[in-house]
Amino acid sequence: MGVGLRCTGTRNHGLILGLLLARLKRRRQRRRLNLSERPATRLYTPEPLAAGGAVVLDRAQAHRLQHVLRLGPGDAVAAFNERDGEWLCRVSELGRGGGAATVLEQRRAPETEPDLWLLFAPIKRARLDWLVEKATELGVAALVPVATARTQPERLNRERLSALAIAASEQSERLSVPQIRAVAPLDQVLAGWHAERLLVLCDESGAGAPIADIAGALAGFAAAAPAAVFVGPEGGFTDTELDALGKLPIVTRVGLGPRVLRAETAAVAALAVFQAIAGDWRRIRPR
Repeated sequence: MGVGLRCTGTRNHGLILGLLLARLKRRRQRRRLNLSERPATRLYTPEPLAAGGAVVLDRAQAHRLQHVLRLGPGDAVAAFNERDGEWLCRVSELGRGGGAATVLEQRRAPETEPDLWLLFAPIKRARLDWLVEKATELGVAALVPVATARTQPERLNRERLSALAIAASEQSERLSVPQIRAVAPLDQVLAGWHAERLLVLCDESGAGAPIADIAGALAGFAAAAPAAVFVGPEGGFTDTELDALGKLPIVTRVGLGPRVLRAETAAVAALAVFQAIAGDWRRIRPR
């Protein structure tokens, strides 16, 4: 009898285990059938996106999906770019050298984004990385490093900064990735400036009007109109540079309060104020 009871108990345990596994399998199947609701992550791709197409995943993307997020074939991700919008995809293959995903359906259509640039003097690497990440989150279309008289010589790795911008775009749910321009001298940047692009100059000398005082003028600014925010180097602009910039009709000089801000802090503060008054912070976040 004892043997019979043990056998019966073993069969019951096996039956319970089988039911649990079947339930987990059904849950996973339901989750995969409901892909349009919850992609596990977002991936930027410059390649065209269309229903039935394929997204090629590079080695870094495949590694992140497989080893960081613990995803595999059948799991849902979103792929996006500024031209085609955001699309739901199903991972079809993952390996050491890369992977692939099948494009299913569009989640978000392409949309107009601010044509807002950030001009800045290159700064130390760790602070520059932070600046690129936050400027991307704040919606800039281009990051333009400018060599001024007091700019400290810093080598910019544009490929690394572009990778940081891509990661920030994926996290912040924007559809585009900002351009990372090559460093150019101030006179060269101004010589190629288009007259329709407003330039908000962050003037730490005290000669600029408080940024709150120009809110009224900026409030009528179209969100899609071209504009730029310019933050100087750690040592500030020279008097010669400020005089030259102040004479340009496209320049609006502003102050950022009574305290001296680091370059990256000034950039984020100015971008946030501009976006709130004249940029796309006047729109609600899409659901």
